[in-house]
Amino acid sequence: MPTTDDQRLTTNDQRRFSRDIINLGARHLTCAICEKRKEKRFCPAVHGRICPQCCGEQREVTLDCPSGCVYLQQARQHERQRSLETLDRNSLFPNVDIGDQFLYEQEHLILGLSFALAKCAKADPCICDSDLLAALTSLATSYETLATSGLHYESTGTNIVHQAIAAEIQTMVKEFREAEQKHSGRTRLRDSDVLRTLVFLLRLGLTRTSGRPKGRAFVEFLFQQFPKQESVIAAPDEASRIIVPQP
Repeated sequence: MPTTDDQRLTTNDQRRFSRDIINLGARHLTCAICEKRKEKRFCPAVHGRICPQCCGEQREVTLDCPSGCVYLQQARQHERQRSLETLDRNSLFPNVDIGDQFLYEQEHLILGLSFALAKCAKADPCICDSDLLAALTSLATSYETLATSGLHYESTGTNIVHQAIAAEIQTMVKEFREAEQKHSGRTRLRDSDVLRTLVFLLRLGLTRTSGRPKGRAFVEFLFQQFPKQESVIAAPDEASRIIVPQP
């Protein structure tokens, strides 16, 4: 039977419709980020499926990866901890000496300031490693000036998040001195001790972080040390949980 023009039109329309369905399906199978490569894993940060390459390149760079992401956890297991020797020497406050004796004597101050950092990060889920490290650097700069010249110098900048972290640390230092005063009738904590503690935590954080803009490896490390919201100032018999950064 001969085919009419109406029938040919209907057949052509059906073919175009079929091609559109195939193309639409192909688009749904592509990465939600690059829209080029095939998707192979679900990304909770974009609530969609992405390709492994975009996952590796954008993880904690443009993506706010939740700590529960299995691909983030796997990546951290394979990442090597950064060595102090590979970092910018000037960022480590090289003139500040921290020995084993200091770590032993000031263990509770180190725990207290570590707890303050963890407390800030738990209060604000948007806080990243870079925020903690920036606040520690600013405070260390201030205490370095205070310890060497006796001059008070505030260098926390205009970033509200960094100011809040610095304020929490300063509050912990104040509480530590008040606890010393109450326990022994005087405070022995020197500004140089606070400086060395801040630098120790800064070096620790720099070796723990991935260095990515949205990285939270150091934050997660602190959460592991302090799973509960309990102050460590009044815990003189607590076992040591200090992890010393390796050179």
